[in-house]
Amino acid sequence: MTHVAISASSARLGPKPGPAPRRSAPARCAQGASAFAALLLLVAGVSGCSKLQARDLLNKGVGNYKNGLYDAAIDDFQKAKELDPALMNARVYLATAYASQYIPGAPSDQNVRLGNAAVNEFKEILGIDPNNISAIDGIGSILFQMAGTPFDLKKFEESKSYHQKHIELKPNDPKPYYWIAAIDWIVAQRINLELRAAYNKDHVSKQVRDTEPMPPAVRAEYVAKSSAMVEEGIAALQKALQIRPDYDDAMAYLNLLDRRKADMVESAEERSNLQNQADALLDKVKEIKQKRAEQPQPGS
Repeated sequence: MTHVAISASSARLGPKPGPAPRRSAPARCAQGASAFAALLLLVAGVSGCSKLQARDLLNKGVGNYKNGLYDAAIDDFQKAKELDPALMNARVYLATAYASQYIPGAPSDQNVRLGNAAVNEFKEILGIDPNNISAIDGIGSILFQMAGTPFDLKKFEESKSYHQKHIELKPNDPKPYYWIAAIDWIVAQRINLELRAAYNKDHVSKQVRDTEPMPPAVRAEYVAKSSAMVEEGIAALQKALQIRPDYDDAMAYLNLLDRRKADMVESAEERSNLQNQADALLDKVKEIKQKRAEQPQPGS
């Protein structure tokens, strides 16, 4: 009886559960693929949301920038850059906002940090997009401003290299030719004044004024140090004027470089011809500006 009762009880309970059936490899792969696809959708959604937020911040920053609220604009552009590193406009605006606050020649640490921040941001852009014209022009401009006071020849040379890069990409744009010539004149003019000052210091009784020809030895040294850059600047401005004949700013610098070239020639006649050529350019600049002033202004 006992044996029968136990058997009956066992029958009611049924067989002990065995191990769970193993799913096939295709089924496991299908489940893994579904989970991965869900993860991708989640990541894409988060990424898309970040990009939308970045664009909102960019637009907000542009508004602040246009209203002169540069600190607020920088904060907006920085956040937009962090949310969407591929949003190049946020990067360009961030660098430009730093550059806009830089004051050429101001010696404060804050001002120096602003200039360096602009340079670094522009360089980051060019590390991603080497042909970004806005960044090329921006860094060329801020380096030019930083190079003046205190005078920094290396920064002027670096600035010039970016304007040359612009020419490689857009050779029919007159502006980079102008900037190259401006740098050439600044450096050549500085050398000219330094050489004259050194000569006058050693010849107290025989001073040479800035408008007078250099003594032969001083002239020879000036030719050796400045001839190449003066010729480069003149050629650059001639190219700018070939592209844009009424480019009065280019004419003004061509006048200045002609005067520096006049300091390099030995012949009094050639010197006089170059100075007359420079005077004619100044007259042309005045004529262009006068005509421009007489033209009706838009909206008037």
